[in-house]
Formats: sequence, structure tokens, C-alpha cells
Amino acid sequence: MTVRVLIVDDQALFREALATLLEVQPEIDVVGEAANGEEAVRLCAELRPDIALMDLRMPVLDGIAATARLRAEQPGVRVLALTTFDDDEDVFAALRAGAVGYLLKDVSSTRLVEALVAAERGESVLQPSVAAKLVARVARLPAETPQRPATPLSERELEVVRLLADGRSNREIAKTLFLAEGTVKNLVTSVLSKLQVRDRTQAALRAKELGLF
Repeated sequence: MTVRVLIVDDQALFREALATLLEVQPEIDVVGEAANGEEAVRLCAELRPDIALMDLRMPVLDGIAATARLRAEQPGVRVLALTTFDDDEDVFAALRAGAVGYLLKDVSSTRLVEALVAAERGESVLQPSVAAKLVARVARLPAETPQRPATPLSERELEVVRLLADGRSNREIAKTLFLAEGTVKNLVTSVLSKLQVRDRTQAALRAKELGLF
């Protein structure tokens, strides 16, 4: 199975270079390109990609507004932000709008392909610097006493959630902990259930709130 990707960026040269880079990857099928968010929404309805690889700062309709529209109109399309900027407002606005991940354009091709595959599986994919911003923002929130999980996390699950907070994918966690990728997937599912959250980003934030790392 290949991941069907729509590239969304207002710079034609970057789109073409990225398409050329991804098309040689056996895991990726580039199904189209869009020059702005409005075009991306239209093409997603026509082409039904798995992932919209979305720049944020574009004319006509920016990437954040396009992400929100896709979440409402095309919930089967996952948005992975790929941008030059990692300032706090862009990061949090993109994630609030529904992006499943946030990468910077200096990411390696190997990491980008891994992120696209992981996003297609439903994983949240964050650049480590972005993950650090999320954790730092939680640390600045007013102190509360969140309810601890009824079933404590095991030592292995704690190791996994710490790596989630670093923005690691399942494959990277598996390599770090010397585990099978399927085992990591099961551990992540258990962590989400115990912490009563929907995704990996929320799991990292809840664990930070609880003082688990």
C-alpha cells in the first residue's frame, strides 16, 4: 500500500522539487499539487489523498484555514504541516485547526517519508522542537490537579510517552527501545486508553500535566 499525497505550497519550484523527491519513494504516490489552500480543498475533494502536505503561509487561503476546512469537509484527509516557520502561534494554530503533525522544511527526506507513512496510520508527527514547544506551554499553564489514571502506566509505557513528547514516530521508538514496531503500537494504544486521550500529542501533554516526566 502506498500513501497518496497532495503537495500544497505556493512556491512552484519547491512543489516540483518535492514531488520529484517523493515520487521515487516506493511508499509514496504524489497524486497532485496545489498552489494555495483553496485549490487544496478542491483537489482533496476530487483526488481523495491520504495526506495533504500543507504549507501554512499562502495566498488566497492560508494553510491553517485550509486545514480547518478539510477537517470539516474532508475528515478522511489528514493534514501534515510542512513549513519554514516554527513560531508558537503557527504551531498551535495549525494543531488546533486539525493538523496531525508539524514539520519544518529542513527535515530530511528519510524523516519526511517516515512522517507521511506514520501520519497515514493515524499517528501524530511533530518536529522535536515543536514537541518541546507544546510541553513548554503546558508547563506555563496555571497549576491544576488533574486526575491520575485509574491504572498507572507501566515503566515501559512511561518510556514510550517520554519519547512521544520528543516527537518520535513508532518506528523511531521501536529502534530506541529495541522493540518490534507492533509492540510499540500496542503500547501507544494502552497509553492513550489509560490517559483517556485521543492522540499522541494529547498523551504527551497529559503526561506532563501529571508530572510523569
